[in-house]
Amino acid sequence: MQSTLFHRAAALLTTLMLSGVAAADWTQRSAENMRPGVTALSQEVYSLHMIILWICTAIGLLVFGLIMWSVFAHRKSKNPVPAKFHENVVLEVVWTIIPFFILIGMAIPATRVLIKMDDSSEAALTVKVTGSQWKWHYEYLAYEDDNNIHVGFFSNLATKPEIWERPVLSGGLFPIGTAQERVGAEREPLSTDNENTFNYMLEVDNKLILPAGQKVRFLVTADDVIHSFWVPDFSVKKDAIPGFVNETWAEIPEDATGLYRGQCAELCGRLHAFMPIVVEVLPQEEFAAWLDEQKEAAASGPDMTPFANMEAAMEMGQGIYQRACAMCHGAEGQGGIGLSFQGSDLMNNPDRRQENIDILINGRGAMPSFRAQLSPKEIAAVITYQRHSFGNSGGDLIQPEDVAK
Repeated sequence: MQSTLFHRAAALLTTLMLSGVAAADWTQRSAENMRPGVTALSQEVYSLHMIILWICTAIGLLVFGLIMWSVFAHRKSKNPVPAKFHENVVLEVVWTIIPFFILIGMAIPATRVLIKMDDSSEAALTVKVTGSQWKWHYEYLAYEDDNNIHVGFFSNLATKPEIWERPVLSGGLFPIGTAQERVGAEREPLSTDNENTFNYMLEVDNKLILPAGQKVRFLVTADDVIHSFWVPDFSVKKDAIPGFVNETWAEIPEDATGLYRGQCAELCGRLHAFMPIVVEVLPQEEFAAWLDEQKEAAASGPDMTPFANMEAAMEMGQGIYQRACAMCHGAEGQGGIGLSFQGSDLMNNPDRRQENIDILINGRGAMPSFRAQLSPKEIAAVITYQRHSFGNSGGDLIQPEDVAK
């Protein structure tokens, strides 16, 4: 038994050591060790982690080795005679000084890295990141010489409700409202090639777009509870606290364009897992062109083109409902955190149409305002969808001008 435990412990220690070496390439995703990431800072953090890991490993081997030697050398069968001394000044000084120098040796490189992590000066781009239940809001404040960008958008989970709702219902973990009736119900099998199955709960509707080869400063805050903005490959992890603005930064190398994923790293409520972060890093020329397009779109105002028919509004509204409403009101309007829409008077009474619009624009109770999150056309579409789905028949088609009144 002891031999088996020893071999298992040795195998685990060897795996940890080898995983640390193998993960030196950021493209490899070790399941046992920290990821080195793509930025110079993240790789410094990884190197610091490995140095301290080896120091702790050496100390652990020495201490436990001495313990096991003592157990073996002074076992009962040898009839050991206890030592007679009460203190040893030299030994006490030695085992006080040696840990002191070990801690100093660990503190110096750690302090150097911590100082660098807090230095967000001379950034080319400044992005304000606001966490809320349960989405991220990105605002581009300044880029190079332009300090008046006025570009911002919300980023919501894009994994479809039929994907994320499946394990909840199959396990009976959603016992609220009419969802109770659907627990354990037969459902169509998922396709194994579905991209949302591969990146389960890690897809968003709007990615955070950043330039490669330029320093990016993040101003991180929240508007309700504490969140945490975390992108492992950038070594970026900063708490988002209501009423406070924290700073962090990243500089992605020019040859490291592509997609990077993160998550909220603070338990922020029931749907904490519904706050993924997806960053797309573009070459500087492409980023500048994208930012110009966003600025032009923001300056031109929202699209107020009326819907040609009910079908067009329903199609747009369904997509908006799935990403912005289904988490609280249920994929089938059955309710949950929010009220049920199925057969409700608010959805079916034509006289309450304006009230329905006002609630979405201004919020009510725990429901946030969607005035800044959705355009008038998007609000018109999602209200039309709510009022004509889930068994409802809530009157006429709602147009953007009805919302903008």
